[in-house]
Amino acid sequence: MMRSLIAALSAALIAAAPQAPAPSPMDGDWIVDLTAKAGDPPYRQPMTLTLAADGTVRGSFYRSTIEAGRWKSDRGRTCVSFRTSDGKGPYHTAACLVGDGLQGQTWAEHRNFLFNWNATRGTLR
Repeated sequence: MMRSLIAALSAALIAAAPQAPAPSPMDGDWIVDLTAKAGDPPYRQPMTLTLAADGTVRGSFYRSTIEAGRWKSDRGRTCVSFRTSDGKGPYHTAACLVGDGLQGQTWAEHRNFLFNWNATRGTLR
């Protein structure tokens, strides 16, 4: 009887223990295709994302540290939004996971451009 009670309590404690969230499918290294026009030579830059359980995003994009990053899963998709800088002004980036890739855009008001891009999982060599 005592063994059964101990076993039941142990099982309940294990089940009630907080579980680490599963890694996000957006976590990891990405290769962002920033090629301006079809037919141009490929222009790619690295991005690394780490999505925390508290909704924050850390990492880097275009060799710049991600600042004020946030993520959310809602309406059937997972998206990130963050800011980076080139030392002259901010770049605001948003991207959503679509299939096995990312579809995103980056806006730089100080450079007067909005750029749509795609990314695939991997690292640049």
